Amino acid sequence: MELHARIVELPLVTPFTIARGTQTIARNVVVEVRHEGVTGVGAAAPSAFYGESAEHVMATVERLAECLGDDPFAIEQVFDRMNRSIRFNAAAKAAIDIAMWDLAGKLCALPVHRMLGLSGLSLPRTSFTIGIDRPEAMADRAAEAARKFSVLKVKLGSADDLEIVKAVRRSANATIRVDANAAWTPKEAVALADQIAPLEVELLEQPVPPWDLDGLRFVRERAQMPVVADESAVTWEDVPRLVGAVDGINIKLMKCGGITGALRMIRAARACGLKIMLGCMVETSISITAAAQIAGLVDWADLDGNLLLSHDPWKGVFVRDGGELVLPDAPGLGVSPSE
Repeated sequence: MELHARIVELPLVTPFTIARGTQTIARNVVVEVRHEGVTGVGAAAPSAFYGESAEHVMATVERLAECLGDDPFAIEQVFDRMNRSIRFNAAAKAAIDIAMWDLAGKLCALPVHRMLGLSGLSLPRTSFTIGIDRPEAMADRAAEAARKFSVLKVKLGSADDLEIVKAVRRSANATIRVDANAAWTPKEAVALADQIAPLEVELLEQPVPPWDLDGLRFVRERAQMPVVADESAVTWEDVPRLVGAVDGINIKLMKCGGITGALRMIRAARACGLKIMLGCMVETSISITAAAQIAGLVDWADLDGNLLLSHDPWKGVFVRDGGELVLPDAPGLGVSPSE
């Protein structure tokens, strides 16, 4: 098999702010894996928080090319070889893993979700994310988004957190989830959770730093809503130690190494009695569609990263009113270049 990669720069519709900073451009890496005239496509959305950049991914996929072998269906073996070759660099591995699933589906003339036996499963509605801004600006964006999405994820981690949730609740008739991206101390998280609970917030995501499992447990025991780990849940190996500390985990292909890594995390989470959210970075429809292929296995979806782009070079899964995810029925991922 041959591997080719390139960097794509993706301007966002508006600046996107979370507790760690503001993003105006997403730099993804598109990877192609070719076998006997058929090409599988994957993509990486690297995050500096996890130690990756687009340039880092380019260098890493070049090194990982030696792990491919000559069997396009040996996806699990390739995944294990990549992990033995390099310990971290999950986004680079994810791009290759996604491309291999796309390639295998095309060779079999089947969509990936059918290859996995997931056809017919209902997919959870995706949320739409409202980045941090002034409370009134976030309320306006929430009101606009609620016309199409029945679930909103509200980013927190500012001095105006309570006012933000109040403003969004006044403006939007939607299910609200809040995500602090590790911005609070455990006591701050509990205090705010008490204040926003009457506003019918569905869940609280990553309230404290990722290494503070005792802090997560402290919040979970006192908050009046489920607590979900994101930055604390990177790979399947993190799952067992989160039991008792959270109610669920957020799985992202870019954290765990692609579809193969996500399936392993899903099995681990279910074995541990945890609920599952399927999330994303700011990504093209390549990797969003890859995640959507397995969305029938999870409880919550947050697959809106492609919707934050001013122009997505690819098209695949699309969203109907209410946030309903509709998978393409073409072989592999079913993605194709945008017009």
